[in-house]
Amino acid sequence: MYAMQYEIDLPADYDMAIIRERVRSRGSLLDALSGLGLKAYCVRERGVHGSLVNTYAPFYLWNSTAAMSAFLSGAGFRGLCDSFGRPAVHHWLGTGFAAGAARASTPRFATRRIELLAPDADVGLLVERATLALREQVRDDNAHSGAVAIDPHRWELVHFTLWREWPIANADVIYQVLHLSSPGFEELSASADDRLMPTAR
Repeated sequence: MYAMQYEIDLPADYDMAIIRERVRSRGSLLDALSGLGLKAYCVRERGVHGSLVNTYAPFYLWNSTAAMSAFLSGAGFRGLCDSFGRPAVHHWLGTGFAAGAARASTPRFATRRIELLAPDADVGLLVERATLALREQVRDDNAHSGAVAIDPHRWELVHFTLWREWPIANADVIYQVLHLSSPGFEELSASADDRLMPTAR
């Protein structure tokens, strides 16, 4: 599993109805994309749910690096670049995934938290703890699914969770989710344990 996100910051007076229409008309194009676990079409909208900014920030979980690479060099991403400029794409190695109690529902919100790891941190232990915490978190009746992933260049963990309703969770950012494409959700769920990073001892 591989996590990926880009964030497109938009002007304060930007009409977010443009983004909503873009997602409405194009979001389903990835509903059957091979190699994609899920894509959450995330936004923050100035003045809505306490947001001070307008941002389009889709979050992806990939089951295949080949599919991820093909997407980034394909027509869909090129079209986004033509509209907004080419964004920096953050990516992380997946260390854990869990389907939640509300997996059958349509998620309306997402939370993301980035945890910087101290230089002397026991990475394996922190990953293990984060994965156990994720499994506990998604037992909440409001939780659709969640993932933990690591960037071994910046040494950070990203915690991403999808929620059916407004979440009560420790997060840096809360997003609205306009659409969820999840063609490989069952593969993510079935293979989650196999993709855990071994704990360093």
